[in-house]
Amino acid sequence: MAKFAPLNLSAEEIKDYTREWTGDRFDDGRPRVPDEILKRMKAVTITEAWGVLRGKGYEWQYEDGFVCTHSGETLVGRALTAMYMPRRPQMRTIMEAKGKDAGCIGDQISWPIDLLVEGDVYVADVYGKIEQGAVIGDNLATSIYSKSGNGVVHDAAVRDIDGIKELPGFASFVRGYHPSFASPTIMLVGVNCPTRMGRVTVMPGDVVLGKEDGVVFIPAHLAEQVVQTSELVRFRDQFGQQRIREEVYTSGEIDRKWEDHIESDFSQWLEDHMDELPVPREAIQELLKNRTW
Repeated sequence: MAKFAPLNLSAEEIKDYTREWTGDRFDDGRPRVPDEILKRMKAVTITEAWGVLRGKGYEWQYEDGFVCTHSGETLVGRALTAMYMPRRPQMRTIMEAKGKDAGCIGDQISWPIDLLVEGDVYVADVYGKIEQGAVIGDNLATSIYSKSGNGVVHDAAVRDIDGIKELPGFASFVRGYHPSFASPTIMLVGVNCPTRMGRVTVMPGDVVLGKEDGVVFIPAHLAEQVVQTSELVRFRDQFGQQRIREEVYTSGEIDRKWEDHIESDFSQWLEDHMDELPVPREAIQELLKNRTW
């Protein structure tokens, strides 16, 4: 698609700025983290993901202060980003002409939605606007969900919350609710560009993990490591608690760095329970192959 906004990144630019990712990509250049990783990501806690990212030098990948439209639900998907700024009439007029030439239809707030595919999460920086900040209501939310199967993360309010809550699975993280709408006051300056979300820089293709305690934006090349680390923590907890109940080890032995004989016992336990654990056999085999204990 032709460049219709000044901050749009081309596919080649996205590939360059996300060069750590070596897997498949969408035609727009975004990393295509496998669906299986996204499925397993739903069980990861915010704390686990945040810990892995900090250990890799990504200090600013967590943002809180959101309202979740569907309390208690989890949001996972690949980021499609958009950045809005206060309207500047001549600039918006030029972008609307460019958008028309590029085949964009309707108001600018619809353009990112038309680019969504299954598994995407629409991540939009609307600079925290509440009054005249909503870029979606229940109609556009319905369109988003039909294309992506997911909700959104917006640094802004949404409107028509009653209708949005009626969309099952549309767990979204927003700054609040307001009956007004943003279109007369804003302009779309970039899609699939680096986008600020509070204290986070979000890149196109980042994996979005949203839960009750906030949202983590995971660089694509670290998504599998986040999942595997979380699974290992859960397996070790399950093993340790079982062995305490069986009185094989004391709580003091489990609640510290494990001695070699406990690590060996854990490795054997993983192999023995491979078909009973809530993770694919192939993932556990990979974990065992790469184990360092």
